[in-house]
Amino acid sequence: MSIELDATTYVHAKPATAHSYILPTVVDVLENSFHEANETAVFDLGCGTGGAASVLAAKGYDVVGVDPSEDGIAKAKAVHPDLPLEIGSGYEDLSSRYGTFDAVISLEVVEHVYDPKAFTATMYDLVKPGGIAVVSTPFHGYWKNLALAVSGKMDDHFMPLKDHGHIKFWSPETLSTLLHETGFEDVDFEYVGRIPLLAKSMIAIAQKPH
Repeated sequence: MSIELDATTYVHAKPATAHSYILPTVVDVLENSFHEANETAVFDLGCGTGGAASVLAAKGYDVVGVDPSEDGIAKAKAVHPDLPLEIGSGYEDLSSRYGTFDAVISLEVVEHVYDPKAFTATMYDLVKPGGIAVVSTPFHGYWKNLALAVSGKMDDHFMPLKDHGHIKFWSPETLSTLLHETGFEDVDFEYVGRIPLLAKSMIAIAQKPH
């Protein structure tokens, strides 16, 4: 069975709203993880219109990215013509096409994919031994879900009527299990957007063994 990622239509090529609270932490994670001058290769898996890639490139990282959306990549190329952003899927053998990287980032993507095990296997293959994967996704924890239920915001949050919406709802436990089963080690989390118990998103940082 062939599985396709969502081919989303994008309104613009600016960084997504979520990037305002996700990217500062992602930048800090990369800066704290790599200290050698040659550790600058970053792959953006699900790069959208290139908003995150452009921020990282401006900070000196060598960024390559793919996204399955033709519309997203067209907008990315129009606004960021110097960035190597191309149409591609997390279900493809991307490491054969692009090689391996010091870090792979995937921001607000894993909640959209139908086969997350295949997706993180592709991610694993893209990471150099000793490198890291940085994965952000909306946070789902007991207290946050309870707050959503009590406030009557569950339908707004889960967006069941929205095309190309979220189809997987990750907790720290389930995302950590997914990454460990893929082969990653030392999975840690950062929580962004609000206080940790009510965070908008969580960011998993996982290391590939040497």
